Amino acid sequence: MLRVGLTGGLGSGKSTVAAILRELGAHVIEADALGRTLMEPGHTVYDQIVRVFGSQVVNPDGTLNRPRLAELAFAGGRLNELNAIVHPAVIEEQKRWMADVFARDPNAVAVVESALDFEVERDAIARGEQESVLADWRHRFDRIVLLTAPDELKIARYVARVSADPARRGAAIADARMRLAKQMPDAEKAARADFVIPNTADLASLRKQVAAVWERLKTESGNAESNNAQSNNAPISGSLE
Repeated sequence: MLRVGLTGGLGSGKSTVAAILRELGAHVIEADALGRTLMEPGHTVYDQIVRVFGSQVVNPDGTLNRPRLAELAFAGGRLNELNAIVHPAVIEEQKRWMADVFARDPNAVAVVESALDFEVERDAIARGEQESVLADWRHRFDRIVLLTAPDELKIARYVARVSADPARRGAAIADARMRLAKQMPDAEKAARADFVIPNTADLASLRKQVAAVWERLKTESGNAESNNAQSNNAPISGSLE
Protein backbone atom coordinates (compact mmCIF):
# COMPACT_ATOMS: atom_id res chain seq x y z
CA MET A 1 0.00 0.00 0.00
CA LEU A 2 1.07 3.58 -0.50
CA ARG A 3 -0.35 6.77 1.00
CA VAL A 4 0.13 9.71 -1.34
CA GLY A 5 -0.48 13.40 -0.80
CA LEU A 6 -1.22 15.31 -4.00
CA THR A 7 -0.72 18.99 -3.34
CA GLY A 8 -0.08 22.34 -4.97
CA GLY A 9 -1.09 25.94 -4.64
CA LEU A 10 -4.24 27.56 -5.91
CA GLY A 11 -4.60 27.07 -9.67
CA SER A 12 -1.82 24.49 -9.92
CA GLY A 13 -4.04 21.83 -11.50
CA LYS A 14 -4.67 19.43 -8.62
CA SER A 15 -8.18 18.47 -9.72
CA THR A 16 -6.97 17.68 -13.23
CA VAL A 17 -4.12 15.51 -11.98
CA ALA A 18 -6.40 13.81 -9.45
CA ALA A 19 -8.73 12.87 -12.31
CA ILE A 20 -5.82 11.51 -14.36
CA LEU A 21 -4.57 9.42 -11.44
CA ARG A 22 -8.07 8.08 -10.88
CA GLU A 23 -8.22 7.04 -14.55
CA LEU A 24 -4.87 5.29 -14.18
CA GLY A 25 -6.09 3.25 -11.22
CA ALA A 26 -5.41 5.24 -8.08
CA HIS A 27 -7.95 5.60 -5.28
CA VAL A 28 -8.48 9.35 -4.92
CA ILE A 29 -10.28 11.55 -2.42
CA GLU A 30 -10.46 15.35 -2.30
CA ALA A 31 -9.81 17.08 1.03
CA ASP A 32 -11.96 20.06 -0.02
CA ALA A 33 -14.95 17.79 -0.61
CA LEU A 34 -14.48 16.22 2.82
CA GLY A 35 -14.26 19.65 4.37
CA ARG A 36 -17.45 20.83 2.68
CA THR A 37 -19.32 17.79 3.98
CA LEU A 38 -18.06 18.26 7.54
CA MET A 39 -19.09 21.93 7.45
CA GLU A 40 -22.74 21.04 6.85
CA PRO A 41 -25.32 21.26 9.67
CA GLY A 42 -25.34 18.18 11.87
CA HIS A 43 -21.56 17.82 11.99
CA THR A 44 -19.31 18.76 14.90
CA VAL A 45 -17.15 20.94 12.64
CA TYR A 46 -20.21 23.02 11.73
CA ASP A 47 -21.06 23.49 15.41
CA GLN A 48 -17.51 24.55 16.24
CA ILE A 49 -17.39 27.08 13.39
CA VAL A 50 -20.65 28.68 14.47
CA ARG A 51 -19.47 28.82 18.07
CA VAL A 52 -16.16 30.49 17.12
CA PHE A 53 -17.31 32.79 14.29
CA GLY A 54 -20.85 33.49 15.42
CA SER A 55 -24.26 33.69 13.78
CA GLN A 56 -22.92 36.07 11.12
CA VAL A 57 -21.64 33.03 9.18
CA VAL A 58 -25.02 31.26 9.19
CA ASN A 59 -27.54 31.61 6.36
CA PRO A 60 -31.30 31.86 7.09
CA ASP A 61 -31.66 28.19 6.10
CA GLY A 62 -29.06 27.15 8.68
CA THR A 63 -26.23 26.40 6.25
CA LEU A 64 -22.90 28.18 6.48
CA ASN A 65 -22.49 31.44 4.60
CA ARG A 66 -19.24 30.38 2.95
CA PRO A 67 -18.41 33.72 1.28
CA ARG A 68 -18.78 35.49 4.63
CA LEU A 69 -16.73 32.81 6.38
CA ALA A 70 -14.02 33.08 3.72
CA GLU A 71 -13.99 36.86 4.12
CA LEU A 72 -13.49 36.56 7.87
CA ALA A 73 -10.82 33.88 7.43
CA PHE A 74 -8.73 35.47 4.69
CA ALA A 75 -9.34 39.22 4.81
CA GLY A 76 -10.10 39.19 8.53
CA GLY A 77 -6.94 37.36 9.51
CA ARG A 78 -8.73 34.41 11.09
CA LEU A 79 -7.69 31.65 8.69
CA ASN A 80 -5.66 29.88 11.35
CA GLU A 81 -8.72 29.70 13.60
CA LEU A 82 -10.79 28.15 10.84
CA ASN A 83 -8.10 25.68 9.82
CA ALA A 84 -7.59 24.58 13.43
CA ILE A 85 -11.24 23.51 13.45
CA VAL A 86 -11.51 21.93 10.02
CA HIS A 87 -8.15 20.26 9.37
CA PRO A 88 -8.04 17.76 12.27
CA ALA A 89 -11.51 16.48 11.40
CA VAL A 90 -10.70 16.23 7.69
CA ILE A 91 -7.50 14.32 8.42
CA GLU A 92 -9.38 11.85 10.62
CA GLU A 93 -11.82 11.23 7.76
CA GLN A 94 -8.87 10.72 5.39
CA LYS A 95 -7.42 8.11 7.75
CA ARG A 96 -10.72 6.25 7.90
CA TRP A 97 -11.02 6.35 4.12
CA MET A 98 -7.48 5.03 3.64
CA ALA A 99 -8.07 2.21 6.12
CA ASP A 100 -11.12 1.13 4.13
CA VAL A 101 -9.23 1.32 0.82
CA PHE A 102 -6.32 -0.78 2.08
CA ALA A 103 -8.64 -3.31 3.71
CA ARG A 104 -10.11 -3.95 0.28
CA ASP A 105 -6.85 -3.69 -1.67
CA PRO A 106 -3.59 -4.07 0.30
CA ASN A 107 -1.51 -2.93 -2.70
CA ALA A 108 -3.60 0.14 -3.44
CA VAL A 109 -2.27 3.62 -4.05
CA ALA A 110 -4.46 5.97 -2.01
CA VAL A 111 -4.19 9.60 -3.06
CA VAL A 112 -5.46 12.55 -1.01
CA GLU A 113 -5.75 15.75 -3.04
CA SER A 114 -5.20 18.75 -0.79
CA ALA A 115 -3.88 22.25 -1.36
CA LEU A 116 -2.42 22.73 2.09
CA ASP A 117 -0.36 19.72 3.21
CA PHE A 118 2.73 21.80 3.95
CA GLU A 119 0.76 24.75 5.27
CA VAL A 120 -1.15 22.55 7.73
CA GLU A 121 2.18 21.43 9.15
CA ARG A 122 3.54 24.99 9.26
CA ASP A 123 0.48 26.35 11.05
CA ALA A 124 0.33 23.49 13.55
CA ILE A 125 3.95 24.09 14.52
CA ALA A 126 3.25 27.81 14.83
CA ARG A 127 0.42 26.96 17.27
CA GLY A 128 2.86 24.92 19.35
CA GLU A 129 1.46 21.53 18.28
CA GLN A 130 4.81 19.87 17.56
CA GLU A 131 3.55 16.47 18.74
CA SER A 132 0.26 16.47 16.83
CA VAL A 133 -0.30 14.55 13.60
CA LEU A 134 -0.84 17.91 11.89
CA ALA A 135 2.74 18.92 12.62
CA ASP A 136 4.35 16.22 10.47
CA TRP A 137 2.74 15.20 7.18
CA ARG A 138 5.08 12.18 7.02
CA HIS A 139 2.86 10.62 9.69
CA ARG A 140 0.08 10.66 7.13
CA PHE A 141 1.77 10.18 3.75
CA ASP A 142 4.50 7.99 2.30
CA ARG A 143 4.95 10.21 -0.74
CA ILE A 144 4.14 13.79 -1.68
CA VAL A 145 3.45 14.79 -5.29
CA LEU A 146 3.69 18.55 -5.78
CA LEU A 147 2.27 20.51 -8.72
CA THR A 148 3.91 23.82 -9.52
CA ALA A 149 3.22 26.75 -11.83
CA PRO A 150 4.11 30.45 -11.97
CA ASP A 151 1.86 32.57 -9.77
CA GLU A 152 0.45 34.57 -12.68
CA LEU A 153 -0.60 31.35 -14.41
CA LYS A 154 -2.19 30.10 -11.19
CA ILE A 155 -4.12 33.35 -10.86
CA ALA A 156 -5.32 33.20 -14.46
CA ARG A 157 -6.58 29.65 -13.97
CA TYR A 158 -8.32 30.54 -10.74
CA VAL A 159 -10.04 33.57 -12.27
CA ALA A 160 -11.19 31.53 -15.27
CA ARG A 161 -12.67 28.93 -12.93
CA VAL A 162 -14.50 31.15 -10.45
CA SER A 163 -15.56 34.22 -12.42
CA ALA A 164 -17.17 34.18 -15.84
CA ASP A 165 -18.31 37.78 -15.32
CA PRO A 166 -15.73 40.28 -16.68
CA ALA A 167 -17.01 42.85 -14.20
CA ARG A 168 -15.87 40.65 -11.33
CA ARG A 169 -12.46 39.85 -12.79
CA GLY A 170 -10.65 42.42 -10.65
CA ALA A 171 -12.18 41.07 -7.46
CA ALA A 172 -11.31 37.51 -8.44
CA ILE A 173 -7.69 38.47 -9.12
CA ALA A 174 -7.45 40.20 -5.75
CA ASP A 175 -8.96 37.16 -4.05
CA ALA A 176 -6.45 34.86 -5.79
CA ARG A 177 -3.51 37.01 -4.72
CA MET A 178 -4.75 37.08 -1.14
CA ARG A 179 -5.10 33.30 -1.06
CA LEU A 180 -1.67 32.75 -2.62
CA ALA A 181 -0.13 35.04 -0.04
CA LYS A 182 -1.28 32.60 2.65
CA GLN A 183 0.37 29.66 0.88
CA MET A 184 4.04 28.66 0.94
CA PRO A 185 6.13 29.35 -2.19
CA ASP A 186 6.52 26.45 -4.61
CA ALA A 187 10.30 26.45 -4.25
CA GLU A 188 10.04 25.90 -0.51
CA LYS A 189 7.62 23.01 -0.92
CA ALA A 190 9.53 21.47 -3.84
CA ALA A 191 12.60 21.01 -1.64
CA ARG A 192 10.58 18.61 0.52
CA ALA A 193 8.39 16.85 -2.06
CA ASP A 194 9.13 13.43 -3.50
CA PHE A 195 7.84 14.23 -6.98
CA VAL A 196 7.54 17.69 -8.52
CA ILE A 197 5.42 18.14 -11.65
CA PRO A 198 5.62 21.54 -13.37
CA ASN A 199 2.16 22.18 -14.82
CA THR A 200 2.94 24.89 -17.35
CA ALA A 201 2.33 23.29 -20.72
CA ASP A 202 -0.61 21.53 -22.39
CA LEU A 203 -2.74 18.67 -21.08
CA ALA A 204 -0.85 16.07 -23.13
CA SER A 205 2.41 17.07 -21.48
CA LEU A 206 0.80 16.96 -18.05
CA ARG A 207 -0.63 13.50 -18.70
CA LYS A 208 2.82 12.23 -19.70
CA GLN A 209 4.39 13.50 -16.49
CA VAL A 210 1.60 12.12 -14.32
CA ALA A 211 1.84 8.72 -16.02
CA ALA A 212 5.58 8.60 -15.23
CA VAL A 213 4.90 9.35 -11.58
CA TRP A 214 2.10 6.80 -11.49
CA GLU A 215 4.45 4.04 -12.64
CA ARG A 216 6.77 4.84 -9.74
CA LEU A 217 3.91 4.91 -7.25
CA LYS A 218 2.53 1.59 -8.47
CA THR A 219 5.93 -0.04 -8.09
CA GLU A 220 6.33 1.27 -4.55
CA SER A 221 2.83 0.37 -3.40
CA GLY A 222 3.82 -3.24 -2.80
CA ASN A 223 6.69 -2.29 -0.49
CA ALA A 224 5.59 0.93 1.18
CA GLU A 225 7.04 0.16 4.62
CA SER A 226 10.66 -0.02 3.51
CA ASN A 227 10.21 2.81 1.04
CA ASN A 228 8.74 5.03 3.75
CA ALA A 229 11.90 4.61 5.80
CA GLN A 230 13.87 5.83 2.80
CA SER A 231 11.56 8.81 2.23
CA ASN A 232 12.07 10.07 5.77
CA ASN A 233 15.70 10.71 4.91
CA ALA A 234 15.58 12.26 1.45
CA PRO A 235 13.28 12.74 -1.55
CA ILE A 236 13.41 9.91 -4.04
CA SER A 237 12.97 12.23 -7.00
CA GLY A 238 13.33 15.81 -7.98
CA SER A 239 11.47 17.43 -10.84
CA LEU A 240 9.99 15.26 -13.55
CA GLU A 241 10.18 17.34 -16.71
